[in-house]
Amino acid sequence: MDPRQIDGFFYGLFMDAQVLRQAGAKPSNFRRAYVVDFALRIGQRATLVPAPGDRAYGMLISLTHAELERLYSAPGLEVYRPEAVAAHPFEGEAVPALCYNLVQAPEPHERNPEYAIRLRRVLENLGFPVEYVASVK
Repeated sequence: MDPRQIDGFFYGLFMDAQVLRQAGAKPSNFRRAYVVDFALRIGQRATLVPAPGDRAYGMLISLTHAELERLYSAPGLEVYRPEAVAAHPFEGEAVPALCYNLVQAPEPHERNPEYAIRLRRVLENLGFPVEYVASVK
């Protein structure tokens, strides 16, 4: 019997199923979604930060607890911590999900243009709103 899967809300490169599979995960149940009162911030790493009135887009993806723990114990990702969020699928009611964020948000002057380019490509391929894709810098 397979272990139980839970919903994770992914807003970065883990939205790409191929990236998750290359990391050894077996993702399922992909849904475009958004969270309210959060904004995407990209420094050396990406994270969501509280931002009343804003909306951050991403993918709801079902994974096991063990898969989530493995993903976020990889070098450089161990600084992320899980937070509970209410994710709103494009179709259907809001659902609870785990969302991994940095404890310390990037400083406003930090930039990672290469990451932003890759993320915009993923967002475009997944059909997210054009305005949101363009806002990723």
